[in-house]
Amino acid sequence: MRTRRSVPVVAGAAGIALLAAACGTSGADTGGEAAASGDGEGGDVTLTVATFNEFGYEELIEEYMDANPGVTVEHKKAATSNEARDNMNTRLAAGSGLADIEAIEVDWLPELMQYSDKFVDLADPAVEGRWLDWKVEQATTPDGALIGYGTDIGPVSVCYRSDLFAAAGLPTDRAEVAALLEGDWDTYFEVGRQFAASSDVPWFDSAQATYQGMINQVANAYEESDGTPIPLAENAEVKDLYDQVVAAGVDDGLSAHLEQWSEDWVNAFQNDGFATMLCPGWMLGVIEGNAAGVEGWDIADVYPGGGGNWGGSFLTVPAQGEHPEEAKALAQWLTAPEQQLKAFEAKGTFPSQVEALESEELRGQTNEFFNDAPVGEILANRAEAVEVTPFKGPNYFAIHQTVSDAITRADVGSDDAASSWEKALAAFDELGLG
Repeated sequence: MRTRRSVPVVAGAAGIALLAAACGTSGADTGGEAAASGDGEGGDVTLTVATFNEFGYEELIEEYMDANPGVTVEHKKAATSNEARDNMNTRLAAGSGLADIEAIEVDWLPELMQYSDKFVDLADPAVEGRWLDWKVEQATTPDGALIGYGTDIGPVSVCYRSDLFAAAGLPTDRAEVAALLEGDWDTYFEVGRQFAASSDVPWFDSAQATYQGMINQVANAYEESDGTPIPLAENAEVKDLYDQVVAAGVDDGLSAHLEQWSEDWVNAFQNDGFATMLCPGWMLGVIEGNAAGVEGWDIADVYPGGGGNWGGSFLTVPAQGEHPEEAKALAQWLTAPEQQLKAFEAKGTFPSQVEALESEELRGQTNEFFNDAPVGEILANRAEAVEVTPFKGPNYFAIHQTVSDAITRADVGSDDAASSWEKALAAFDELGLG
């Protein structure tokens, strides 16, 4: 589901450092058929599943327990991925305390791959061909171990408030909105300027969040394909995106100046805080939850620059768990096409499984909260429009954070664009990647 929420690199780096110093735990061998239930000794089993935000697993877990009377599943849901990631790093380093199944975001993988022996190899003939090839490759180590089962992917569209569009004299019909926004980021910002001319409501929620959508379209944002970091001072493509989003958000006043996932950002959904936002499939459940009772949200089948994928998640089975076979069986079941279709219907988590993506059941799904929008068809179209799978090496996260922090300082804080960029350059130098 991924990158669902930005994660502070400082906490992550500390966690990884602890992990590197911790005593190793070899990966469990889970070969053979996965168990449906039981602990192998004839007794009942309690499994813990740790997720964050909205995976849509509440009803599925109840369904699994009904079908497997010997299995009790306890669901631990962190409020943010930041919280979940910090917890994972801490407990992975300690060698104990992790859930039997830990959900992770795709952006965590470059770091976690360095410690792949701390996760069960989930490769299994039963799941071959289940996911899109690039989804499997993301979680596969160089020696062929699969450390995560794919849950969702994040094809992105534009969500908008049709009532605020109407008040500003813009079209409200989703097809007309898609036509209005068809084009590149300049088009998206230019329409925002038209909207701002007739409204006091900001055009988008967050400059940092908008940048996230932009950088996800860059094949080698911060590192060459061999993992070599690109010096930030020489990275003209990133600097151009930085200039674009800060100029639109701050200079032109299109941003609501909110830090995504902050309390103010959450509250803004109830206060006409902004008119549009980038929305990967997993964001639909977040919007519906935060904007409960607010009418007017809709979703347009369009995205600046064509297509983009924002995040996506996996289920891992930490090797430190006591019931790896049972955990693997549950993870297989939760990520099967049938269950992912139910999760999509519940929370909008868009499937990464081939069979689910090809199903009429998916393409026919609508969402009542978003004005009965055909969200299955829209997100499937957005997934087909994705042309770039960004390379994310071990340093992606750290470098990305320096740029994100710079944008936030300029958008939410009081820094100007030039001085904030200089601080980003200094922060990059402190990473010692040169």
